[in-house]
Amino acid sequence: MQGNVRPESMERITTDVLAQAFIEEQVQALKEQIGEDKVLLALSGGVDSSVVAALLIKAVGKQLVCVHVNHGLLRKGEPEQVVSVFRDELKAELIYVDAVDRFLDKLAGVADPEQKRKIIGAEFIEVFADEAKKLSGVKFLAQGTIYPDILESDGVKAHHNVGGLPEDIASRFELVEPVKLLYKDEVRVVGKALGLPDNMVYRQPFPGPGLGVRCTGAITRDRLEAVREADAIVREEIDKMETPPWQYFVAIPDMVSTGIKDGKRYMGWAAIIRAVNTVDAVTASSVEIPWPMLTRIRDRIIAEVPGINRVLWDVSEKPVSTIEFE
Repeated sequence: MQGNVRPESMERITTDVLAQAFIEEQVQALKEQIGEDKVLLALSGGVDSSVVAALLIKAVGKQLVCVHVNHGLLRKGEPEQVVSVFRDELKAELIYVDAVDRFLDKLAGVADPEQKRKIIGAEFIEVFADEAKKLSGVKFLAQGTIYPDILESDGVKAHHNVGGLPEDIASRFELVEPVKLLYKDEVRVVGKALGLPDNMVYRQPFPGPGLGVRCTGAITRDRLEAVREADAIVREEIDKMETPPWQYFVAIPDMVSTGIKDGKRYMGWAAIIRAVNTVDAVTASSVEIPWPMLTRIRDRIIAEVPGINRVLWDVSEKPVSTIEFE
C-alpha cells in the first residue's frame, strides 16, 4: 500500500472477508511502522478519520492520541457523539478542543468559497499544531486521506489533508495514511468490519470545511446556526424513508427575500434542500422526496428555525451542478 496511486490489480473491498483481510494487513503494517512510538490523529468524527482511529486503536492501542477540534462548522450533535464513541466506548485518549470563536472570527466577512476552504484548512492546522506542541514522544501523524481526496486535489478543489501541511509541522512527523488508496464505499465496509456503530459508518459524506460551504457566501453566526438546525430537521425526517438518498442536507445562501410573519413584512433567508443519489460522486441524480414528507420538513423549518421564510427544493443534477453548493 505504498505511494499515492492505486494499483490496477487492487481488488475492490466489497465484502466482510475482503475487509477483514485489509484490516489484518493494515494492523500489521501499522505495528511495524509505528513501533513503540506515539501517533497523533485529527479525529473529525467522519467515517474516514473514524476508521483510521479504529485501525490504530486495534494496532497500537494507547499509543494513539486523538484530537477533536470543534470549529463550529459541525452538524448538530456531532462533537458530543465523537466524545461518546471514542473516549467513552472505545477508551481512546481524546483531546477535545473548543475552537469555535477562533475559526468564526477568522472567517468573518470572507465570501469566496476557495478562500473559506483555505482559511478553515490553515486554521485547523494551526489549532492542531498548538495541541501537538503540548505532547511529547509523538513521532507519527495519522490522517483520514482517501483516494478521491488525492484525485480531487489535482485542480478540482483544495483538501486540507492532502499535501497541505506546512514544512515546520510536516518535518516533525512521519505520515500514517492507512486508507489513502480506498474509495468511500470501501472505507464504510472496513468500518463495519471494525465494529464501528452504523450511525458513524453510514454517516453521510460531509465536506472538510463542514457547514462552512453550506452557509454560502460570508458566514454569519446566526445564519450558520440556522443551517445547523434546518439540516438536523432534514436529516431527522429523511432518515425515515425506507431507502434514504445517498446524501441530503440544507444550504442557506447569503441572500434574503420578503416574508410575512405575525401580519408584518420581514426579510428572511431561504433554506435549500438537496437530496441526491450517486455511486462514485462523479455524477449524481436528484432524488424525489415524498410530498407529505417535504411539506412536513417545510413546516418544521419555518416554525422551528428563526430567520427562515422560504424552503426550496434543489432538483439539479451533477453535472452541471456539483453536489455541494461551494
